[in-house]
Amino acid sequence: MSDDALAIALERSRADLVELSHFVHSHPEMGYEEFESAEAVARAAEAAGFVVERGAAGLDTAFRAVKGHGRLHLALCAEYDALPDVGHACGHNIIAAASLGAAIALGALADELDLTVVLLGTPSEEGGGGKIDLLEAGYFDDIHAAMMIHPWPEDRLEATCLAVDHFDVTYSGRDAHASAAPWEGINALDALTIAQVSLGLLRQQMRRDDQVHGIVLEGGSAANIIPARAVGRFMARASTSERLGELRQRLDACFRAGALATGAELRVDELGHPFSHMVSDSEILAHYRRAAEDLGREFRADDAGEALPTISTDMANVSLVVPSIHPLLGIPTNGAVNHQPEFTAACVTPHADQAVFDGALALARTGAAIAHDEALRERLLAR
Repeated sequence: MSDDALAIALERSRADLVELSHFVHSHPEMGYEEFESAEAVARAAEAAGFVVERGAAGLDTAFRAVKGHGRLHLALCAEYDALPDVGHACGHNIIAAASLGAAIALGALADELDLTVVLLGTPSEEGGGGKIDLLEAGYFDDIHAAMMIHPWPEDRLEATCLAVDHFDVTYSGRDAHASAAPWEGINALDALTIAQVSLGLLRQQMRRDDQVHGIVLEGGSAANIIPARAVGRFMARASTSERLGELRQRLDACFRAGALATGAELRVDELGHPFSHMVSDSEILAHYRRAAEDLGREFRADDAGEALPTISTDMANVSLVVPSIHPLLGIPTNGAVNHQPEFTAACVTPHADQAVFDGALALARTGAAIAHDEALRERLLAR
């Protein structure tokens, strides 16, 4: 089997993959609600001869598509959820199409490579954690290695994936006329303000990889009514899950301070799954680098020893159980970064369409290299 065979298999699907990428981009759907996007990817997998199980792990927008009967089980993870307001500003349309393309190319040669190729449709990466749902439901139990790419302004082999929690903080007070009898009220917005000031002061003493950021979802209904309810949505990040637990204790004290100072009641609601830190498989990553460089990709920032970008992803949870990689695939963005509307626009340019093909072929060639690397293959099969 040559790399040319993978390229030929992928080339036959190039136009369909680009069309799929543009379809997902033009139909931005929030986490666990990616009905059109998930179905579009699942249908394309079926058309390529994959056996598709919809509703994986009891999730309407998750699926498992399988082709081949080889001993080595290789998973490609497809993401397709969007962000509020800015749509596909993290390029999940490219991820979905590239993972599908890699699966199609490897699936065409699965028997020759002694592979079982598994395409997993994984919803709600931007907060909920669909991969963790699938992980807990056993969909990674028979997987020997898992891969995906992620669009970024430049090619990087990996990122620093911080562990992250998502949670809502709700203060409940008592409303009152803000002029006639403000002393009768308990100001929930004041409680949230005190908490935010406390967080701001705490930042000067946080460890380098500790982060907290949030927004105000509710803060009252009228200026002349003491707010009886205030809600903030927050994310906390740290270098490891253990360190995140320590950070949360300090953050929770800040939130309790707001309640104590104002007399408001405090409730903290966890959102989705906690994401862990990530451990990339260095041998698989080395194969990916060679495959990407053969396509003209360069890893100058990695070679120069530049600091890794910091992100969070539910692929990190998978990596602690299954040998995994999550390299960053560069697309030209004119200075924009992920989660900006300009990045959204950059994800449907001709450069982005080429990235779909490059990402798919690099992943497919990585999968083939794993299959031919006897020592690596045996290590993975021995899991």
